[in-house]
Amino acid sequence: MKGIRFFQTIQTKLIIIYVLLILVAMQLIGVYFVKTLDSYFKTDFADSHNNQVTLLAEYVEPYLTAAQEGKNAENKRTYNELNDVVNKLFALSNMEIQVIDANGVVLSTSMPSHQAIVGQKNTQKEVSRALQGIKDNERIFTDIDGIRKMVIAKPIGSGAKIVGAVYIVASMEELYNTMNRINRIFISGTLIALAMTAFLGVILSHTITNPIKEITRQVTLVAEGQFSEQVVVKGHDEIGKLGQTFNFMINRLKEALTLNEEEREKLASILINMNDGLIATDNQWTVILMNRKAYQMLQLDEQQIQGKTLADILGIEEEMIAQYVLGEHNATNIQRYHSDADEQLSLRISFSPIHRRGHGVTGTIAVLQDVTEQEKLEISRREFVANVSHELRTPLTTIKSYLEALDDGAMEDPQLAGRFIGVTRNETERMIRLVNDLLHLSRLDSRQAVLVKERVNVTDLLENVSDRFSFQLLQRRIHIELTVGIDVPDIHVDRDQMDQVLDNLVSNAVKYTPEGGKIRIGARVLPNKQLEVSIRDNGIGIPKKDLTRIFERFYRVDKARSRNMGGTGLGLSIAREIIRAHGGTIRLDSEFNEGTTVTFTLPTKPTGGSEA
Repeated sequence: MKGIRFFQTIQTKLIIIYVLLILVAMQLIGVYFVKTLDSYFKTDFADSHNNQVTLLAEYVEPYLTAAQEGKNAENKRTYNELNDVVNKLFALSNMEIQVIDANGVVLSTSMPSHQAIVGQKNTQKEVSRALQGIKDNERIFTDIDGIRKMVIAKPIGSGAKIVGAVYIVASMEELYNTMNRINRIFISGTLIALAMTAFLGVILSHTITNPIKEITRQVTLVAEGQFSEQVVVKGHDEIGKLGQTFNFMINRLKEALTLNEEEREKLASILINMNDGLIATDNQWTVILMNRKAYQMLQLDEQQIQGKTLADILGIEEEMIAQYVLGEHNATNIQRYHSDADEQLSLRISFSPIHRRGHGVTGTIAVLQDVTEQEKLEISRREFVANVSHELRTPLTTIKSYLEALDDGAMEDPQLAGRFIGVTRNETERMIRLVNDLLHLSRLDSRQAVLVKERVNVTDLLENVSDRFSFQLLQRRIHIELTVGIDVPDIHVDRDQMDQVLDNLVSNAVKYTPEGGKIRIGARVLPNKQLEVSIRDNGIGIPKKDLTRIFERFYRVDKARSRNMGGTGLGLSIAREIIRAHGGTIRLDSEFNEGTTVTFTLPTKPTGGSEA
């Protein structure tokens, strides 16, 4: 595999291309050079020997002519001279020369070993053609000993009279040996050129591949999230420009990723800290993201939502979810019991589709809002309006009835008229108390009630409230016990407001304590330096189911009895708002048929408000 990858690298490909180009070029040059050189050597070899043969033919022509015209003794001398000329003047190495007469008989040969053919007839085709007067008679052949030779035959004579022929057989081995040496030199040069090309190819390819390898390494680092290093630019060529562009891209990518990371952190912070729950799903309704508030609202954890759909965790059918997401009405309410708050939560869920260009709807966003308090407030508002209407309608109806009776003739009876007028006056005062309590609550709610604080002695404050109810306590034979700790300091409170709180609480204790009962009022300093005041009775008490709503406006445990006793149902609400305005807390503990304890705390150090 490593070998395969080696041949797939750009560096190897460049080297191979360089080597192949040089190899092809050298081969083309070599073939052309060898062919040209071979043709040149053969032509030169043939021309040289043709010239020699022509020269020899001209030189021996007189001898043959004289031999043919002379006597036998003279012929013998002529032939001997001819042999001397051939052997001494024209004998060349690796070449045999034969002089042949007009009949084709060999008269002389330059090869001592071939003297036996003298006097014999040469039947070679080239000789026959030469004796016929044909001048161009050449042939290359390979001898039985494997030596390549050239045969040339030239006619001897001028004009139409042919007196003989010159026949030579020249060896071409030296020529071919020279060609082989040249070929070996060329092959050696080609190999050296290839080696130099490969070496230069490695060097040149490094100048191209090294920057590419550096860029590849930087790309890997960028893919791993490392943006600290830059590509070193060593030139201004295309690769250098590529490196500069890559460095620019890294910087822009780093800026983009930094910005994207900041946006993700902002979004994550928003999702974590938003008061609404958020659920994101894919196009199959499978949950892919939930923020912390959604986990708290639905009382789920990450393991419980793995692979779950929106329908599974909300308890809504998928068909209904599709209608909410794609339909006109994109919100609904569900009820969920919350074990931590021990109550039923009302959740409003708004659905919104996620669109992706070219893909349509690719997911859904569900926003969960806890509307429990809103619904409670709406219920309280409706109950408040109904209670106010009822509380006002009852005395108004009574007043109207008595006024009509007076108008119908009751005025004529002084005793009856006086009683009717007294009832009307009582009902009017009851409405005035109700309206005053409502105005007082309104000022407390809107923070318009100004607290005029003054230094007050706690013992005097509690004794005064006990004195105000002394007549009622005496009538019902209820014993009141007052206990104040010795370390209780003076406090800064609005005296009128605090008297109203104590009057409401003691009044309730007197109303719901049977004759002969007992009321305990106590004050002490808590470890956290706050004053605690408690009013405890042993009256009828309050059922547990009513304790959570006892401070609601117009809420009565026993509506008929409370109304008959002249209560408006706002006393505890007013007391709570006054205590809160002073920076304190109030609570009520009760056991049915055993008694009730109302406890409130106040800061011992001065807080807000104006000093008297």
